[in-house]
Amino acid sequence: GIPLQSAYCGAKHGIQGFFDSLRSELIHEKINIDISMVHLPALNTTQFQFVKSRLPNKPRPMGTIFQPEVAARAIVFAATTPRRGMLVGLPTLQSVWGNKFIPGLLDHYLAKIGYEGQQTQEPADPNQPHNLWEPIPGDHGAHGRFDNQSKQKSVQLWAAKNRDRIGWATAGSLVLGLAVLAWGRFFNNH
Repeated sequence: GIPLQSAYCGAKHGIQGFFDSLRSELIHEKINIDISMVHLPALNTTQFQFVKSRLPNKPRPMGTIFQPEVAARAIVFAATTPRRGMLVGLPTLQSVWGNKFIPGLLDHYLAKIGYEGQQTQEPADPNQPHNLWEPIPGDHGAHGRFDNQSKQKSVQLWAAKNRDRIGWATAGSLVLGLAVLAWGRFFNNH
């Protein structure tokens, strides 16, 4: 998990377990409802403007930051296309696969970069309003203060949404390559 985000990571794992159990129950009851868990990357939201933090510097999303619209497109796709789950953004994919194959190494890597990686260079204001106990009044929009550092698109999301086409194109290219290879060998032997 990501340092300084133990409650978030724990809740996320709890939701994953809930989804897995609920999915089995729906199948058992023959209820035709698909559920999908969408794993999101770091997003440029107002969360980082209003979070209660005890860090010395202002908080920021860790790693590659994406605009909220990337998450929205992924969620709409997941809601309209039956998939068990969806990973959004290459950093999310790397995190999930890293936890599966090199968990100890990933723990040490995150321990090394995770604290600084979640802070800007600007000192935090200890009197900044926060939303820990109640909402901050007003509409603050969907975007946070990291627009100039945030990606508008995710190649990984595009690939996830088009995996069938990519699979067919890959298979077609493989068949074509094998046919050309066989054709060349046929003519070289005759």
